Amino acid sequence: MTYRVAIDEFLKASRNELIIDVRTPLEFEQGHIIGAKNIPIFTNEERVLVGTCYKQEGRKPAILLGFELVGTKWANFIREVEANAVSNKVFVYCWRGGMRSGAMAWALAMYGFEVYVLESGYKKYRNYVLEKLQDNFSILILSGKTGSGKTQVLHALQELGEQIIDLEGLAEHQGSSFGSLGKESQTSQEQFENKLAFALSQLDSTKRIWFESESVVIGKLVIPKNIFSQMRMAFTIDIKLTKQHRIAFLNQIYGCLPKEFLKESVVKISKRLGPTETTLTLQDIEQGDMESFINRVLVYYDKYYEIAKQKRHVDFIHEVVCDEMNPNENAKQVLAIVKQLNI
Repeated sequence: MTYRVAIDEFLKASRNELIIDVRTPLEFEQGHIIGAKNIPIFTNEERVLVGTCYKQEGRKPAILLGFELVGTKWANFIREVEANAVSNKVFVYCWRGGMRSGAMAWALAMYGFEVYVLESGYKKYRNYVLEKLQDNFSILILSGKTGSGKTQVLHALQELGEQIIDLEGLAEHQGSSFGSLGKESQTSQEQFENKLAFALSQLDSTKRIWFESESVVIGKLVIPKNIFSQMRMAFTIDIKLTKQHRIAFLNQIYGCLPKEFLKESVVKISKRLGPTETTLTLQDIEQGDMESFINRVLVYYDKYYEIAKQKRHVDFIHEVVCDEMNPNENAKQVLAIVKQLNI
């Protein structure tokens, strides 16, 4: 049997079930429903051929070409679905809920699966995501200078029962010039938004949600305007640690990275460091003096932090002085302040 269902029902019913995205690998990479498995009916090249045929010759020739290209793939599609299905129910979508998802649903239903097709396809899901990102949330911000262990404290807060959104984790980037940690690529902007909307949908919007303080851009990705506006207006807990503690912490993360990556990252901020500091910083990296390199770079990042801090309303910032780099204990201190201030 095949059923066509609306987005809310599709997302609710498909939890813990197999979701199949039948679009091309390129479409899937650009953005997809969280948890979906890509079983493309057409390769990237085949979709171009079908699209060209549709424009030049019309609908029927394009459909015939599509069936010719798919050919003997149907048996393998069914085998792959059977190998990955959790139950007899499977959930299918394409771009607009049209021929591709319809053809896959027909084949799977004929084999014996109970198939649910998303009405209006991935396009409808994107509308759902963009609407979700327009909602209001009870946001609290965890702030602090570079190297304060904010991400670690954020996750410690989660262990203590708090709701969190790890934007850097969703963006696959640590936020600074060095934030890629040597990785070649991030997720797409579209998939970043999909992941953020999904993460928010898993939380109770009536209760507080912790975000780490970020600039509007994380690597190459942009925090959605409505979410960032709420972050800018949210009450902020500012972690204070000595520079020595921060340098030691950053050395653990960045000190072991390839020298060439570190040098390239320094060059990206060379205009802000100035020619003399850039030269000295590059020399520190080459000589393996990681603590000196980090200390020089922190001069720039600390200055940027102070500028960003001045853009926030002073009454919305409360400082928490921490004695050491201990995320669990520092998270407890943060919660004690929140309780004291009755936030």
